[in-house]
Amino acid sequence: MAEITLLDGSIGQEVVKRSGDRATPLWSTAVMMDRPEVVGGIHADYFAAGATIATTNTYAVLRDRLKRAGIEDHFEELLEKAAAQATAARDAHGSGRIAAALGPLIASYRPDICPPHDEAKHIYAELVSRLDPSADLFLIETVSSVEQAKGALLGCAGTDKPVWLAVSVKDDDGTRLRSGEPLAALAPLVEEFQPDAVLINCSRPEVVGSGLDIIKGFGKPFGAYANGFTRISEGFLKDAPTVDALEQRRDLGPEPYAAFAMGWVGQGATIVGGCCEIGPDHIAELARQLRAAGHRIV
Repeated sequence: MAEITLLDGSIGQEVVKRSGDRATPLWSTAVMMDRPEVVGGIHADYFAAGATIATTNTYAVLRDRLKRAGIEDHFEELLEKAAAQATAARDAHGSGRIAAALGPLIASYRPDICPPHDEAKHIYAELVSRLDPSADLFLIETVSSVEQAKGALLGCAGTDKPVWLAVSVKDDDGTRLRSGEPLAALAPLVEEFQPDAVLINCSRPEVVGSGLDIIKGFGKPFGAYANGFTRISEGFLKDAPTVDALEQRRDLGPEPYAAFAMGWVGQGATIVGGCCEIGPDHIAELARQLRAAGHRIV
């Protein structure tokens, strides 16, 4: 059977839940200044569940977001603490890889306000340079337009580490990016920049399969890690939203989610995991089903 890379699940959502702090526009970022061990505990739980990747809690560690919250002077500190927590958990577990998360600039799901690629590339290049020493690979997350993808991929040009591109598709149409552009429009960028894998992330699991049918044609390893939101609400698309503008599904427990992911493996996906609202219990069940089906988790 296939060798499957098992990603972890939600980092930011888990931090908010475990910290007991109220939701803020920075989600889980500020907690690392005072309680970084919360993040480390989450990484440890995912490794224990069977994940082979620790995704750093750097999705929202971006100068534009920190500046808006008045904590831009903690930029380097937050990157260092996020990398250190992932590294410590990996070392304690004794195996695994660290994926340095690169989130969308300004806001998630808002490609209409993202900087142009020739500006975005410099922002991402700084992140890549600072995270490169601790990263085994770079994970560009929740890309919602072709332009966003280009800026992030350009920003990763300075690393010799693997680069994985993860894109988010519309809630009701897995063949289109959240910008409305066809998912197939990414093909020229994949050909030009040669990312090491192409994934679908932070999308409803019901629409992922139709998207995978497209990206599998890009000729790269592919996969998915979906979210557990009912939908991306209008409230979350406003300026500086908080996560409480999104509603968690009640029908997507570990077994139903793992069933979706096993379907993606059936389509040929070799990288699977979870995104927002998908926790350690989901990953543990997915690991169980993968092993039961004879797959080797790597």
